[in-house]
Amino acid sequence: MNDLLLSIYLYLKAGHVIFMVFWMAGLFMLPRQAIYMLDHAPGSPGEAMWADRMGKLRKIILSPAMTVVWVLGLTMAISGGWFAYGWLHAKLALVLAMTGFHGYMVSQTKKMSRGERPLTEKQLRMIGEVPGLLLVLIVFLVYLKPF
Repeated sequence: MNDLLLSIYLYLKAGHVIFMVFWMAGLFMLPRQAIYMLDHAPGSPGEAMWADRMGKLRKIILSPAMTVVWVLGLTMAISGGWFAYGWLHAKLALVLAMTGFHGYMVSQTKKMSRGERPLTEKQLRMIGEVPGLLLVLIVFLVYLKPF
């Protein structure tokens, strides 16, 4: 089994990066869409339009991409025997934080779709920077493997 995984490692890695890009694009878009929704009154056609868009983003791009990223990433880590390395532990902690952010944004946008406004525009703009910061740290860990 390990030989098979090693023989397809580059395909796993390519898939991991491709779906990571999809996931990150969705995480950058979701807070922006929530900001656009703030311009529309609860119960309005505009709110319904943005609620539909955010729902599709979550269901078609975000959650499937996150799942594929986790499956391929863990498969590579297992096949490469990387669990002994500190950089992987740090990366996994950051990816868990990214997953938590994903869950938090899904929760907030579902509330918004029900007419609630749990976050202000300023909060959404600040929160929208979280995935980028996590991405920078993750990329440095993966490429530099400092420990």
